[in-house]
Amino acid sequence: MNQKYKATGIILKGSSLKENDRLVTVLTPEYGLIRAVAPGAKKHKSHLRGRTELFVVNELLLIKGRSLDKIIQADTLYTYPGLSRDLGKLASAQYLGELALALAVDEQPQPELYELLNEHLKRIEAFDSQESVYPYLTQAVFHLLAIAGLTPQVFDCCVTQQMIQPNLDSAQWRVGFSFEGGGILDLEAIRAVGQKQQQELDDEESYNVRLPKIDCRINGMELAILQQLNRHCLPSKLFVAQEQAAELEPETAWVRIEKILRDYIQYHIGKTIRSANLVDSLYIEF
Repeated sequence: MNQKYKATGIILKGSSLKENDRLVTVLTPEYGLIRAVAPGAKKHKSHLRGRTELFVVNELLLIKGRSLDKIIQADTLYTYPGLSRDLGKLASAQYLGELALALAVDEQPQPELYELLNEHLKRIEAFDSQESVYPYLTQAVFHLLAIAGLTPQVFDCCVTQQMIQPNLDSAQWRVGFSFEGGGILDLEAIRAVGQKQQQELDDEESYNVRLPKIDCRINGMELAILQQLNRHCLPSKLFVAQEQAAELEPETAWVRIEKILRDYIQYHIGKTIRSANLVDSLYIEF
């Protein structure tokens, strides 16, 4: 006898299967990722047609299958109509959905990832389209990284483990960021370690620590943003006096930090977040 079970889930991916069926990937708090067949969902009068579109949250009744489960009932709990009405918001949601798919695990409970994704989709849906989307995306990506245990080190240098305070008074001040090292690097300390290792190169008893590659350099504004992303709420307008004095650009900083976090996560998961390129094409003037 086929085993039936219930799950609450959000549709993150869908494709055609046979003539009238759809294959969907659903993120659920109870079972992680589920790949299931929605039979007849492409038919015009099918009760599953609208319920298996992207970002629809359903209470599902499924039958366990050998390779793929089958959806036999779907009751919609929540939809995101604001996403489908705005191409930029939809692309941003697809970015977060693609990232969640890359981080989720099959057949393991994922309540935190499920709740966090829905929370940030609501923020994306609600934000004013005249604003920049990058603050919302940046914090969402950072929070999703935290759920996956991939949070970059943004307070202490990865090599020295000494705290680094952002310098907002100088537009020339920089710290390094290393994907391999897992976060920020004190450039002066790294330079000193490298010089010391060079001096000890001929000493057979010396132990040379391999220094992580520096992938990019970030300024004080960008570091200050990074250090506030772990908060629940989006950081407010930051450091107005300092940014004017140092000629720092907060909007540019948000775009750069999102791109750095994107490259960082792609480095660690070994996948490209393709939807992010569409977001860039819609929001960045090249």
